Amino acid sequence: MLSLLSILAGIVLLTYLYVRFNDQGLSQLPSEALAFSPNRLTPHVVRETAEKLSSSPKIVKDILPAKTGRRYIVVGAGFLGGWIIIQLLQRGEDPKKIRILDIRAPTRSDLRTGLASQVAFFKVDISNAKAVDDAFQAPWPDSDPSDTEPEVTVFHTAANMRFYERHLALLPRSSKVNHEGTQNVINAARSIGVTVLVYTSSGSISVRRSRFWLWPWEKHPKHFVQVINDDDNLIPKYHDHFFSNYAASKILGQRAVRAADGSRSGKKILRTGCIRPGNGVFGPGGDLICGAYLIRKYNYTWVANIMQSFVYVENCALAHLCYEARLLETARGGSNPDLGGQAFTITNTGPPVTYSDIYVGLTTLAPETTFTEMSPTLMLFISQIIEVLYLSRAFLKMSSLPMRRALAHFIPNIVGDTINLQPSLFALVSVHLIFDDSRARLPPEKGGLGYHGPFTTLEGLCRTAEEHFKAGENGEGISNSGGISLDFFGLNKSRKEMKMNKMEKRVSDRLHVEAVDVLG
Repeated sequence: MLSLLSILAGIVLLTYLYVRFNDQGLSQLPSEALAFSPNRLTPHVVRETAEKLSSSPKIVKDILPAKTGRRYIVVGAGFLGGWIIIQLLQRGEDPKKIRILDIRAPTRSDLRTGLASQVAFFKVDISNAKAVDDAFQAPWPDSDPSDTEPEVTVFHTAANMRFYERHLALLPRSSKVNHEGTQNVINAARSIGVTVLVYTSSGSISVRRSRFWLWPWEKHPKHFVQVINDDDNLIPKYHDHFFSNYAASKILGQRAVRAADGSRSGKKILRTGCIRPGNGVFGPGGDLICGAYLIRKYNYTWVANIMQSFVYVENCALAHLCYEARLLETARGGSNPDLGGQAFTITNTGPPVTYSDIYVGLTTLAPETTFTEMSPTLMLFISQIIEVLYLSRAFLKMSSLPMRRALAHFIPNIVGDTINLQPSLFALVSVHLIFDDSRARLPPEKGGLGYHGPFTTLEGLCRTAEEHFKAGENGEGISNSGGISLDFFGLNKSRKEMKMNKMEKRVSDRLHVEAVDVLG
C-alpha cells in the first residue's frame, strides 16, 4: 500500500512539475517578438488616448477614396461588410445602388436607420449557386433602359468561420462556403458583367500549426514567433500545416478570386484582388474578440503575454475601398502598376500589442470587464477532450450505419462558445503573430494600395468601448458567440443570475423584444 501511495504521489508531483514547465514555455514573450513592440500599455496611456479621441475624433470619411457612382453588391454584411456599406454611404454613394447578400438580415442599428435602411437586402446562402445568381441578376431600383447602366463592384466578405475544426474529413463544412460559395459569387459576378471584385481573405492562411505539448528539452513551441507578409511561400503546402480548416478553405477561395482576374465578365473584363486582414478584426458591430470580451464581462485567459497584430474594422473596410480604387485606376488606363489578381496583408497603424495590452485597455475603459488567468496547459488538456467528444459525435453522425448514427446521441453535444475551445484555437492565439503590411502602405505608383489605416489598436479599442456603451452593452450576435466563456465549468452561473434581470430589461427596452438567455 505504501509503495502504491508513493507511486501515486510521484505521478502527481511529476504532473505538477510538467504543467509548471509547459505553462512557462507557452507563456513567455521571446526577445524576437518583444523587439517589435517593447513598450506595454498603461491605464494612464489608455485614458489619455480616450480623452484625445473624444475631443478630436478621427473622421474616416475625410480619407475615403472618392465617390464612384457605381453599383455595389456586398456579400456578407454582418460585421466587416456592414462597415464597407457605411463607408460607401459616407463618401456619397447612392443607397439604392447598393445591395446586401447575406444569410440573415442586418441587426445593427447603424444598418437599419438613416441612408443604410434604404440598402436592399437579399437573403442568400452563397453555397446555393442559383440563389446567388438570382440575387445578382435581380433588377435594380434605379434601372432605366434608356440610360447606360453603371458598372458593378462586388465586395465579398462572407465566410464560414469554423476555425475550431482541423480534421481533413470535416473540411467540406468550411469549403462549402469559403471555396464553393466564393466560386458561386465569381460566376454570378461574371454573369452580370461585374468589373471589380475585392475578396476578404485572411492573414491566418499563412499561420503555421504548432505543437504545444513540449518535450523537457524544448523551451517553447515550434513556430512560436511568426512574421507574416504577402509572400505566398509562407502559405502551408499541406493540410496538417494550416492552423485549421478555416485557413485551409480560405486559401482555396483566395486562389479562385485571384485566378479570375482578367477573365471575361459579360462583355467586359473582371479585375479582382484580395485583402488579408492581419489576424483578429475587431471593432463595433459584432467582432469575435474585443467586442466579445466586453459583452461577456467575465473572461478567462491564458495568452496574456502573446503578442499579435490586430486590425480595427474601419481600417479594414478602408483597405477594401483602396483596393477598388487601384483596380479602377488601372481599368481607366492609369500609369501605376497593375495590382489585379494580387493579395495584400493589412493591419493597424503602430506596433503590435500583447493580449495583456488589450486587457489593460478594456479594463480601463470598461472596469466591469475582467480577465482571470488560467493555466495554458490545463486549457490545452481540456481542449483535447472537447475535440475528442466533438469528432466522435461528428464521425458517428456521418456514418452510413444506422447503429453508429444512433450512438452519436449518447455523446455530449458541444454547444455554445465551448465549441471554440479546441486545439486549433491554440495554433492561432497561443503563438506570436506579427503581420507586415508595408507593401499595402506603399503609394500606388510604387505598387502599393496607398492604404494608411488611421487607427492604432489602442484607438480602435477606445472606439469599440465607446460604441459598446452607446449600444447599451448589448452587442451583436456574433460577439456573443465569440471567445470562450468557460460556462461548462459553471463559474459564471451566479454572476449571470445577478445580471439577468438588469440585462433583460435593457434588451427589451432597446430592441422591443423579450430577452431570453442573452448571456448564454
